[in-house]
Amino acid sequence: MTEKKKILVLSDHPLSPSGVGTQTKYVIEALLKTGRYQFYCLGGAIKHENYEPIAVQPYGQDWIIQPIDGYGNHEVIRSIMHTNKPDMVWFMTDPRFWSWLWEIEGEIRALCPMVYYHVWDNYPPPKFNRKYYMSNDVIACISKVTHNIVKSVAPDVESYYMPHSVDTEVFKKLSDKKVKDFATDGFGMPISTDVTTFFWNNRNARRKQSGTLMFWFKEFLDIVGKDKARLVMHTDPKDPNGQDLYAIIEELELINGEILISHNKVDPKVLAKMYNMADCTLNISDAEGFGLATLESLACETPIIVNMTGGLQEQVTDGTQWFGVGIEPSSKAVIGSQVVPYIYEDRISKQDFIDALLKMHNMTKKERKELGKKCRQHVLNNYNFEQFESRWVELIDNTIEKHGSWESREGFVSWRFEEVTLPEGFEKVA
Repeated sequence: MTEKKKILVLSDHPLSPSGVGTQTKYVIEALLKTGRYQFYCLGGAIKHENYEPIAVQPYGQDWIIQPIDGYGNHEVIRSIMHTNKPDMVWFMTDPRFWSWLWEIEGEIRALCPMVYYHVWDNYPPPKFNRKYYMSNDVIACISKVTHNIVKSVAPDVESYYMPHSVDTEVFKKLSDKKVKDFATDGFGMPISTDVTTFFWNNRNARRKQSGTLMFWFKEFLDIVGKDKARLVMHTDPKDPNGQDLYAIIEELELINGEILISHNKVDPKVLAKMYNMADCTLNISDAEGFGLATLESLACETPIIVNMTGGLQEQVTDGTQWFGVGIEPSSKAVIGSQVVPYIYEDRISKQDFIDALLKMHNMTKKERKELGKKCRQHVLNNYNFEQFESRWVELIDNTIEKHGSWESREGFVSWRFEEVTLPEGFEKVA
């Protein structure tokens, strides 16, 4: 019997509800189905009550999660490398979290390949990331924007467009009775054709524009009437990285169910009911690598209103058809930090957003239903789960075969030749 290949995974905890965690879980489960792989995961980015390793059932020793603060450090990785001898290191999320890992890429890649599932939100092409891109054997890109950026900044690196996916057996259209029962029991709100329900499922953080959304929604209600629409926000209203959403509700005097907050973490099947309960899902983030919530919404036949930024723009249209309303940014400010010197921040205008709400609100029930069917077909055509799984299996299989590990490691050298330009006043010696 062929020995299973071992993969060390660094990411959000793969059983956490975050988009990064969810996609990591999907990739792992796809590879476990082959019977050819084992996984040792450092589950980071959440608070842990217990730091004992967990064997995920029903996979047993084929899938071990080691809870960890942050994402790891040099000594942890060195210890795992020489104790577990992984055949690959697979890691995901924003490159700002991995600079410490790339510092020792020469040690890691001498033993096994590094595969990075890359998240990047926007242009201009980040030339400052080139040194990071060059430190991987393979880069998988979550969106077309990310893939184009990698090809522009580091064309010599092997890269692939590998968009997110959702389980369309969970996220799907549900019966009217199930949706009505859920809305009544879960939120105490009646389902009525006279009330348009908008849904927002995001972290309450600055770039998500949660406060802006609420203030602009109030102005929309002033046009259509407070009894004609409502906003359901699935988020933490007291997130320290965001705004006090309850305070905003009070300030706007929307205390009679015009804005409802769902703050408890829920099972994906419950989340699917929320999308079904809504007439439209919103995301006006000023930067968004992909935006998993809107893809889940489309799979449930609920159209979307989104900012045309990052991965959101490829969800709302396939280039021919539209699956909701895509709002072009009215401004593209160049912002940055000491770590990220420059990146566009895409902001939409209030009027464009209110116009989009009005367009969706004024649709007939039949029109929204027909649009919803196209939404799901878009997901099935371009982001289906079977294709997601098969592409990841193919990529990992090919990487293992092409690059090898430990004794069979091929294609990596820890040095390179570069022509050095001499400063003015210096002469080349023969």
